[in-house]
Amino acid sequence: MELLNRELSWLSFNARVLQETLDTKVPLVERIRFLGIYSNNMDEFFRVRVANVKRMISLKEEEVFGFDGKPADLLEEIRSVVMDQQKQFEASYRNLIEELSQNQIFQLNETKLNKAQTEELVHYFHNDLKHAIVPIILKPETPFPKLHDKSIYLAVKLKTANKGKEFFALVEIPPNYERFYKIEYQGKHFFILIDDIIRLNLESIFSIFSFESLEAYTFKFTRDAELNLDDDISVSFIEKIERSLKMRKKGEPVRFVFDQKMPTDLKNYLLKSLNLKAGINAIPGGRYHNFKDFSRFPNFGNKHLTYTPMPPNAHPDFLQVKSLLKTVLNKDILLHFPYQRFDYVVDMLREAAIDPKVKSIKINIYRVAKDSQIMNALLNAVSNGKEVIVILELQARFDEENNVYWAERLKEHGAKVLYGTQGLKVHSKLIFITRVSGGKEQLISFIGTGNFNEKTAKIYTDLGLFTGNAEICQEVKRIFKLLENNIHRGTYKHLLVSPFNNRRKITNLIQREIDHAKKGINSGISLKINNLVDNKLIEKLYEASCAGVKIKLLVRGVCCLVPGIKNVSENIEVISIVNRFLEHARFMIFENNNKPQFFITSADLMERNLDKRIEVGTPILDQTIQQEIRFIFDTQWKDNQKARIIDKKQKNKYRKPHEGEPLFDSQNALYDFYQKKLY
Repeated sequence: MELLNRELSWLSFNARVLQETLDTKVPLVERIRFLGIYSNNMDEFFRVRVANVKRMISLKEEEVFGFDGKPADLLEEIRSVVMDQQKQFEASYRNLIEELSQNQIFQLNETKLNKAQTEELVHYFHNDLKHAIVPIILKPETPFPKLHDKSIYLAVKLKTANKGKEFFALVEIPPNYERFYKIEYQGKHFFILIDDIIRLNLESIFSIFSFESLEAYTFKFTRDAELNLDDDISVSFIEKIERSLKMRKKGEPVRFVFDQKMPTDLKNYLLKSLNLKAGINAIPGGRYHNFKDFSRFPNFGNKHLTYTPMPPNAHPDFLQVKSLLKTVLNKDILLHFPYQRFDYVVDMLREAAIDPKVKSIKINIYRVAKDSQIMNALLNAVSNGKEVIVILELQARFDEENNVYWAERLKEHGAKVLYGTQGLKVHSKLIFITRVSGGKEQLISFIGTGNFNEKTAKIYTDLGLFTGNAEICQEVKRIFKLLENNIHRGTYKHLLVSPFNNRRKITNLIQREIDHAKKGINSGISLKINNLVDNKLIEKLYEASCAGVKIKLLVRGVCCLVPGIKNVSENIEVISIVNRFLEHARFMIFENNNKPQFFITSADLMERNLDKRIEVGTPILDQTIQQEIRFIFDTQWKDNQKARIIDKKQKNKYRKPHEGEPLFDSQNALYDFYQKKLY
C-alpha cells in the first residue's frame, strides 16, 4: 500500500510554516514570528519523533512505516531534509533583517554599536543582566555540567596571554529575560539580542583572567521528551508524573544545533561531553538559536507590520440573553473559535457556578492556560457548593507540570480530581452540567475539538457544540461514568467514542459511501483533520476512491495518504492550509445519498487517537449548524492564497487561482461571515 512516512510528512508540514516567512503578503513582523513557530515546532519534532526513531534503531527494528529503508536510513533522510530547511531558514532570517532595515528597524550586535549604545548596554549589563549570569569553567577532571535543553548557551573559548593556554567555558543565556533589548536613536528603532549583550561584556565576565583571545559561539541541544512511568504500585500516579518530569530533564540528547563558525576542537568537546556524535546529531546553523523567542518579536509600534486585529465575534444566539444555560436548553449552539468568543465557555461555567439549580459540573481537561479562567470558574463553583469533578490528563505532553499544579489547587479547594482511565490518555473535550428545575433533571453538554484554553483559543481554529439534546447528553453522562470508575464502558448510539466504537463507526460510514458509489447513487466524503496517519483507514479511503467516491481532505499537518495515484487514490484530493490561525478543528461530512451526516470530533485519524485514547465525536443534528459546517468546509476548499497541494512529491505547491478567479483567503472570508451574522 502506497504511504508517506510520518516523520517526513511532518517535516513537509513544517516547511509550510517556513513558507509563511517568505510570503510577502504576510506582514513583516508576523513573518519573523513564523520563524519562531517553525523553530518551536522543530524542537518538539526532535524531542518526540526523532527520539522515537533513535529508540527504533537501538531496538534494532527493521521496518519503518511509509519508508523504504531501516530506521537508521530514515534518520539520515531526516537530517538531510532538516539541513536543507536550515539553509532556507537562515536565508529567510537574513532577508527579513534586511526588510526590517528598510522599515527603519535595525539589528545590532556587539560589533555594530556607537559609543552611546555601548555605554547604555554596558550599564544595563552591570545593573541588571550580570546578576543572572553564571559562567562555568569546563575542566576535563570535573563532570560536565547538567544543561537545560530548553536553554541556549554561549560556548566560550579563551586563550591566556602569559602561556597561551586554552580552555573552554559555558554561559547560559538567562531564560527569564526578554530576548530583545530595544534602543531608540535619532528617530530609528534598534534591537540587540541579549546573546550579543553578553558577548559585549565577556571580558567583564572573565575579568580575573588575562587572556589573549576570547570567542563565543551559540549552541543548543534537545533531549528525548518521553516520560517513563514505572509500575511501582506503591507510588501514586501524580508522584510518578512528577518523578518522570525530573527524569525528562536528564533524557538522552537527540540533537545538537551550533554556530557553524564554532572551532572544531570546541564543537568536538561539546559533542563528546553530551554523548552525541558528529553528523547524525549535529546540525550546523547560524549565529543565533532558540528562534522560538522570535514568536514574540516586537512590532516597535508599527501596526502595519503585524496582522490587522480580528477580535472574536459574539454569537448571535447569545446576544442580550440573561442565561446561557437556558438558551442552550432550547437549541444547539455551535461556536467557532477564534472567529467567535471563547469567553462563552467560561461564562457558561461561571453561570453554572452560581445557579442554585445546578447540582454538578463535570469536565475533562487536557491542556489549559497557566492563568486559567476555566479553572478559576471551577474553583468558584466549588466555593458555591457545587459538585465539581475534573478528569485531568496528567500526561498532556509538555503541559504536565501545569496540569499537576492545577490538580493540586483543585483538590485543595475541594473538587474531586481524577486522572483518567488506566492505560488511556483522555484527549476528549467535554463539559457536563446537571441542573434540576421543577423536579426535572436538565442536562447540558459541551463537546469540542480543541482544548479548554482561552489563550490558544485566540489562534487555534476549533469547534465546540453546546447541546441540551437528551440522547446526546445521556451518552456524555456515560462517558463521565466510565472516566470516574474505569470499568463502566457504556454503549453509544450517537457519539463516536475511542477506543470503543470510533474506528468501527468511521469505517462503516466510509463503507456506506462505497456501497452508494457502486450503486451509482450520490456519495462523497469531506474530512477536515490535523493528521491522517492510520494505515487501516487510509486503506479504506483508497478502497472508497477505487469505488468512485469523491473524497476531499483538508489536512493541516501529517498526511501519510498519497492522493492522485491511478487506480488507487485518483478520486482523492488533499490540501493543507497554513495561515495566521492554526487550523485545529476536526470534522467529517458523509454525503449518504443526499442525506448527509455531519460530525465534529476531538480525534485525528491516527492509531493512538482511535485505539489508545479517550476521544469523543458527536453528530451534528441541527440543520442550520449542518449548513454552517458545510459552509466552513466549502470556504476553505476554495482557498487559493494559503492552500497547498499535498501530493507524493511533498513540494507544498500553492493552489493558484484559475484564470479570472478572484484571490480568496478562507480565514478572512470566514471572519467576514461571522461578522455579518451579527447584523
